[in-house]
Amino acid sequence: MPTSHEEQLQLRIRELEKEVARLHDQIKQQRYGLNWIDVPEAFDKESENKIPTLEEVPELSFKTDDGKPTHILIEGDNYHALTCLNYTHRGKVDVIYIDPPYNTGSDGFIYKDKRMLDRYPDGTPVPVGSPQRHSYWLSFMHRRLELAKNLLSERGVIFISIDDNEQANLKLLCDEVFGTKNFIASLIWRGGKRNMSKWISTSHEYMLLFAKNLAYCSEKEVEWHEQKQGLNDIYLAAKRIIRETRGNYEKASEMLKQWFRDLPESNPSKDHKHYCWIDDKGVYFASDISRGGGGGPQWQIQNPHTGENVKTPQRGWAYSSLEELQEDIKNGLVHFNGNGVPCKKRYLKDNETQILDTVFYKDRRGSSKRLRELMGIDAFPFPKDELILADKLKSFSLPNSIILDFFAGSGTTLHATMNLNEEDGGKRQCILVQYPEKTWEIVNGKKKAKKGSEDAFKYGFDNITEITYERNRRVMQGYTDAKGNEVERVGNSLKYYRTAFVGENDARHANEQDRLVLSQKAGCLLALAENTLDETLRTSHYQLFTDGERLTAVYFQEDLQRFEEFVEQVRSKALPTSVYVFCWGSADEFLYNFEDIPNVSLKSIPEPILKIYQTLNA
Repeated sequence: MPTSHEEQLQLRIRELEKEVARLHDQIKQQRYGLNWIDVPEAFDKESENKIPTLEEVPELSFKTDDGKPTHILIEGDNYHALTCLNYTHRGKVDVIYIDPPYNTGSDGFIYKDKRMLDRYPDGTPVPVGSPQRHSYWLSFMHRRLELAKNLLSERGVIFISIDDNEQANLKLLCDEVFGTKNFIASLIWRGGKRNMSKWISTSHEYMLLFAKNLAYCSEKEVEWHEQKQGLNDIYLAAKRIIRETRGNYEKASEMLKQWFRDLPESNPSKDHKHYCWIDDKGVYFASDISRGGGGGPQWQIQNPHTGENVKTPQRGWAYSSLEELQEDIKNGLVHFNGNGVPCKKRYLKDNETQILDTVFYKDRRGSSKRLRELMGIDAFPFPKDELILADKLKSFSLPNSIILDFFAGSGTTLHATMNLNEEDGGKRQCILVQYPEKTWEIVNGKKKAKKGSEDAFKYGFDNITEITYERNRRVMQGYTDAKGNEVERVGNSLKYYRTAFVGENDARHANEQDRLVLSQKAGCLLALAENTLDETLRTSHYQLFTDGERLTAVYFQEDLQRFEEFVEQVRSKALPTSVYVFCWGSADEFLYNFEDIPNVSLKSIPEPILKIYQTLNA
């Protein structure tokens, strides 16, 4: 037994250290987070063990020589499409937006449970009472979010629409996939009341927002701002008032104040009523010119219009030098109130954006109406709003960003991307993925339209991807609306791909022909990776792709009998070229073939494709 107080204290410290270690081990073993039964997902039998790739559908692709981006639409299961994009677009996507099934129990969400294919070969409908309802959905989402995470750039963000059925689970799932430290916010979209609700009117849904690397965004000072609402109406009113007052800015300011007073409280322009002054530089707000916290200099200055001294701000001037203040006065950037305290002019054109708010309002019905006018029918139930998406994409993207939506639905995200590019002159490229879900089902041996797809089925749309395509084709190429008005095209180009699989056999039983097919189809993926999407030449040994300014050249045969011809093709194009060579050894051994050709980069086959290729050749 310890005899001294000090010995007793040391013993107690050792006991506490052991207890801390025990609790630490317990915490490590009992991880906090989301737990569910991971249900194995089955894919179509012909693709179960095969290698996914992409094949262009030339008859649905189209090229417009307008200098605008070429967008990509992929038809197929988004798991397979995301696998292919992991070959071509790892770390390249700045924004991912998805609107997945909400798992309401009545939204048609079907899960292909591998254990139950003998009873449900087309998948298991997931009603609200299914004991594995949430496990099905979480298993489905987890696989796809893991693949999607790889595609995001370091500054990239993903935002996901969801409602209360899975919002809590999705937040925990995204915490696990992206990390709690990369959670940004839950945005709440108020979209109007639903008076048919049994208990309470649900007038909102969510957008969960996560970053790939929030620490990187902080370090690089990435900013997410949004355009203030109602500014265009203010600019239009000010322009009209200036024209009417013929440059009398005092009178123009009084008229602008009255214009604000006449606005209803619900008008978003009303939120900016403090921007009620006009001068020759534009609309401005007369803001505080004093130093925050006090202690500013107490210089005496004159009103240049009256020549009299003006009152000095009680807290002193916000300027660091008298010369700086006088320079602003000279340039007309100080607003004078007679002999009172002057103000600093803050122009609306310099303050058009604000930090994003977590709550925003936009009536849901507008997007349905606009899509109906565009398509001439009720082609798709509850489409997302392209105006809202354009606002969010503007906040999160750069003018040359790649944007991905792998639950494309009616194709709203591509429509929003084109709208945004038209607005600011950007060249954002959008990639859509949509499964060709049928608009019909078989009932009593006959085709019958699915709920919500009645018009689409009636007017000949066999599946959802056809709607995705047709909506955006009309936007790009122009269309005639329901009133017979010709709506001008916005241009842009489109490449249409379908998910496909390599060869006749699965990866375990691949033959020589399968290996050749992989090499050939990999050319399409390499062209996607380089964004040189137009195939200009294909032989039995090599392929060439271009975007008009750059070239991607792929030699896919182990047999080198046409390699010199391949080199001469590269030389003759005289374009910056990325060269890929399928080979057993290092591609560097072919460097000398291109040493005298300027602007040629010999590149390695992406590791995922190379590993598969080597496996098939083992």
